[in-house]
Amino acid sequence: MATVATPRVEAAVETVRVSAYDVPMEETESDGTLEWGSTTMILVEVEAGGERGLGYTYGDVSVAHLIESKLVAEIEGADALSPPAAWARMQAKIRNAGRPGVGAMAISCVDIALWDLKAKLLGLALADLLPRFHTAVPAYGSGGFTSYSNDRLREQFDTWVHEMGFPRVKMKVGRDFSADPGRLTAAREAIGDGVELMVDGNGAYQRKEALFWAERFSAFGVTYFEEPVSSEDLEGLRLLRDRAPAGMSIAAGEYSWDLFYSRGLLTAGAVDILQADVTRVGGITNFLRVDGLAKAHQVVISAHCAPAVSAHACCALETLEHLEYFHDHVEVEKLLFDGTLKPDGGRLVPDRSRPGLGLELKRDDAARYLVHDSEGNG
Repeated sequence: MATVATPRVEAAVETVRVSAYDVPMEETESDGTLEWGSTTMILVEVEAGGERGLGYTYGDVSVAHLIESKLVAEIEGADALSPPAAWARMQAKIRNAGRPGVGAMAISCVDIALWDLKAKLLGLALADLLPRFHTAVPAYGSGGFTSYSNDRLREQFDTWVHEMGFPRVKMKVGRDFSADPGRLTAAREAIGDGVELMVDGNGAYQRKEALFWAERFSAFGVTYFEEPVSSEDLEGLRLLRDRAPAGMSIAAGEYSWDLFYSRGLLTAGAVDILQADVTRVGGITNFLRVDGLAKAHQVVISAHCAPAVSAHACCALETLEHLEYFHDHVEVEKLLFDGTLKPDGGRLVPDRSRPGLGLELKRDDAARYLVHDSEGNG
């Protein structure tokens, strides 16, 4: 009979390290409302009992400064086996600093690191430590930026579908209305008729414009229209949900900073598919709670980005529809970490042989992108 290790009942967090890495993209990218040339990752590493957990989010370097000024003191000495207790203390600590936005990303980042640390202390993959519902996570290829030429768009989608096996892909729309029909034609030519085509407006349309384009997109077989109007416009989202063509789902929620924002989308009847981002909504602790909200409203969840973390977290969601395998985050995570997951037939399957998230920072490789380090190296 195999010997079962006695689980640790307490492990105080000994050190907290905060850093930020700014990774240039291959080219300037854009969607319907924004352009960018680099992606910034804020990383937190926490140590206890000889193990190191890591968590990250994507945002401005100011997230790192907020973690250092408000949260590190709350985490040092905390019980690494009780992330939700630390989460509650962090929420209280930033009450007057501001919880949405930077505050939510800061707490998400630390919370993920604590869950990763707990899983490592217990010798389990994070997907197994959490209340596992799935063994694999359906994913979709996401990119198709408005800055891409039609040839670049075809190349990306062809790779995702015919080499990586994704049964669904998503592209950005709404920057140049005159160009979008040609871009959709190129996308459909690249993927064929049997692959689901999704679009993301990033809030680029007014309500009536979005209704018009929903009809146009339907002619290309589009089944998912994300943020057709601003995610702040709950009435507009509800209008789109009620009047979009049959077979087209309306999605929003990637900018949900807490449960109350997610609940607002659901109680307004604003979405067919609720998005949630584990690196924004409050980390693993709050991400699991969003699943309960979605279940109560009979709505499914599409997880937004950060696939190296989201793949584990999504295994615990009963209402999971799919996970966004976002081009930029995939490239950044591959550059900075060992242990990232490769798609398997359009799914991500957490490695159960590696404890925690299964990630290790490639510190030497990452050093060239370092823009901030609490240890004074950046």
